[in-house]
Amino acid sequence: MQINIPNVVAEVQALFDQYEDALIHNKINILDDSFWNNPLVIRYGMNENLYGFGEIAAFRAARPSKGLLRSLSKTVITTFGNDLATANTLFERETVPGKIGRQSQTWVRTADGWRIVSAHVSLIDKV
Repeated sequence: MQINIPNVVAEVQALFDQYEDALIHNKINILDDSFWNNPLVIRYGMNENLYGFGEIAAFRAARPSKGLLRSLSKTVITTFGNDLATANTLFERETVPGKIGRQSQTWVRTADGWRIVSAHVSLIDKV
């Protein structure tokens, strides 16, 4: 298996960047389209555990659209072959001083294109 095939890394990086833009601008259709539309998809959030696409979509629809701007650091995209990738990043928001966020996503190339099949977001104290 090849790790970090350049064109595969570029594909996932572009989708990660699109997801980030959609996240901070509350583009719900892009956020929803980024996730695998399947009951097996999981997103663990800061205050919620979401199982299945329906729960994730409902969370997105109800989520406040203010205070979403954040800055990323230490983003790492790693691809495994042509069809599996992980994206991990740290983030900070002015609305949560003294905290650092962690975000991880597992992306899989499906028949419909690249989709997030598992995601996790959490905050810890900034050291």
